[in-house]
Amino acid sequence: MIDSNKIIKNIVSGMYASDKRTTEESPSPNEKDNVKRVVIGSDHGGYETKEILKKYLQGLGYRVIDVGTLSKESVDYPDYAEKVARKVISGDCERGIMIDGAGIGSSMACNKIRGIRAALCYDLKTIKNSRVHNNANVLTLGGPLHTPDQVCEMAKIWLETRFEGGRHWARINKIMALEKEKN
Repeated sequence: MIDSNKIIKNIVSGMYASDKRTTEESPSPNEKDNVKRVVIGSDHGGYETKEILKKYLQGLGYRVIDVGTLSKESVDYPDYAEKVARKVISGDCERGIMIDGAGIGSSMACNKIRGIRAALCYDLKTIKNSRVHNNANVLTLGGPLHTPDQVCEMAKIWLETRFEGGRHWARINKIMALEKEKN
């Protein structure tokens, strides 16, 4: 059994220790994005991680909408990935996080929804890049591939990181134009 209170305590104490990070490692306060509502979902493989992350994000002040799954009973990740993506597209939530066994399938499923830019990330460099360069609005993670502390830190940084805009807009517009093409 995972002790989520212990994990949260470790993360919080680590956050204070990490206040000495350089701006290259963490966004400065004036660069932080203003996200208030986050939708979170998982399949059975990501359920425990989702529960820990949900509690952590709520502790940081985010309004977290949990679209399931609500147990470790086997379910199909595309069903929950779609729920996460639709909450983001509808405007109910500014960002979404989907957790499954590897993050790959959920990323593929989320990206089938028009307007979603889901990014499968696996470290802090990909977390930052997905926001700064790609303006990702859904983060997918492989829950079992990371410790709960790592997942919480990655989600926190992803939610705080602002899209840089500028030269990246042309590329984002090209990505979005692909949805309009007829095959």
